[in-house]
This record gives sequence, structure tokens and C-alpha cells, in this order.
Amino acid sequence: MIQTIQEPFQVPGYTLAVLAESLYLINLLLLPGLAFIILLWLYVKYENHSPPLASCHLRQTLAASIWAGLLLILINGIIIAMGGYKAPYTGVIVILYFTTCHSLLVLLGIFGLSKAMAGKLFRYPLMGPIE
Repeated sequence: MIQTIQEPFQVPGYTLAVLAESLYLINLLLLPGLAFIILLWLYVKYENHSPPLASCHLRQTLAASIWAGLLLILINGIIIAMGGYKAPYTGVIVILYFTTCHSLLVLLGIFGLSKAMAGKLFRYPLMGPIE
């Protein structure tokens, strides 16, 4: 019996999964807000009737984007509570945020994109919803 190997791009939902992961990274790095709105629109439009691969990546990227936004709001709240943006240690807080939280979110997005491009499911650790 000959077994055919399915290429990643032949997996149902491949294009939508790659698009969702790409929009997540675009939201973090290039066009915050606009990419999130597009991702949210894709989620609302395709979540209930998309293949498992696309549905998984849509859920994960939307949840991760919401967590990223909440982290950004939290960091801004901490900065304001500790004396505002003119305080001398504000730069330290911003640098710590970008070198830890933001870099981790980008790295996880790259992992998610590579999994989507391989046609595999991916769950964001700690912040992705459980299937």
C-alpha cells in the first residue's frame, strides 16, 4: 500500500492559519491595532466553520493578542502609578518590558507561524486557550 505524504499547504485551513499568525506578528511589530481589528474580524467570520488547523490558530492568536494588549495596559498603569512618564526609572521599566514580555510574545508568534506553515496545531504556553 502506497501512503501519500500531504504537503503542509494542502492541509485544510493552512492559508487562514498562516494569515492569523502573520497578523499576530504584524500586530506586535508593525501595525498595532489595525492588524488586531483584522484578526478579530477573521475570528468572528471563520471561527465556527473553519477547519481545525485554522480554528486553532485563530483562537490562539486572538487570545495571545488580547494578553499582549493587557500586558501593555498593565505596564502603562505601573509607570503611571510609580510617578508617570517623567520619572527617572521609566526608561528602565520600558526596557525591561521590551526585553522580556514583548520579545517573548514575538518569539511565541514566530513559533506559532512556523507551526502554521508546517500545517500543525500550536497552543501558546500560559496564555493560549485550551482546546
